[in-house]
Amino acid sequence: MLSKMLLGRYIPGSSIIHTLDPRAKILAVVLFMIIVFFANHWTGYGLLVLFIIMLTKSAGLSLRFLFNGLKLILILLLFTFFMHLFFTKGGTVLVNGGFFTIESAGVINGLYITTRLVLLVLITTIMTLTTSPLQLTDAIERICKPLKAIKVPVHEIALMMSISLRFIPTLMDETEKIIKAQSARGSTFMTGSLGSRLRALTPIFIPLFISSFKRAEELAIAMEVRGYQGEEGRTHYRILNWQIRDTVALIAMIIFGIILWMIRQ
Repeated sequence: MLSKMLLGRYIPGSSIIHTLDPRAKILAVVLFMIIVFFANHWTGYGLLVLFIIMLTKSAGLSLRFLFNGLKLILILLLFTFFMHLFFTKGGTVLVNGGFFTIESAGVINGLYITTRLVLLVLITTIMTLTTSPLQLTDAIERICKPLKAIKVPVHEIALMMSISLRFIPTLMDETEKIIKAQSARGSTFMTGSLGSRLRALTPIFIPLFISSFKRAEELAIAMEVRGYQGEEGRTHYRILNWQIRDTVALIAMIIFGIILWMIRQ
């Protein structure tokens, strides 16, 4: 299942989404995160879902492939839904269990909030799948450039975020290899009591931490050997070019938000 994790992965392509400026994609995702909270009934959520489907097709991605990545957060989605199901009151009583009740407002709010989480995860996943970590680093650095006036180390922060995104799939692949190796040696992770399962994870975490620190040390040495000393004195090999289609994409996102706001009213 770890191999299905999509966050941090990049799939090269030539779709219209791939060719957008990474700054435009980041700003569009931020706008979408705001727009999601404009929806307050099924018409709005239906438009949001339709928008995600159109965006997925425009990026040349498969919906099945994208939704498979949600399996890793399935527990969070179920927890969110059941929290609203049992603790949000209002509307018609659907189930009366004595010490607990399930009411229609709980079901509706649970579905609304769960749908919002799914939409937020999907839009972020589409951005990372269609934008390389290097492009994200450059875009974050350009967007946050005004913060340099108050001595914020924008370049270093962007670099750390890029490295973190880059190593998420690497660590997931490493974890899966360790699990397979330990399973081949007879270790079991899904049977026994909770305590025994937690103890069985020790042979996974120890080599994973060792491998992570080793990779971090190798990366630090490689950067030092190449003379990396932060942003000072550095030039940019990759130049970001804002084009008309990037402006059109942001305007379209703003118009979409206005439509949802009007529907909300």
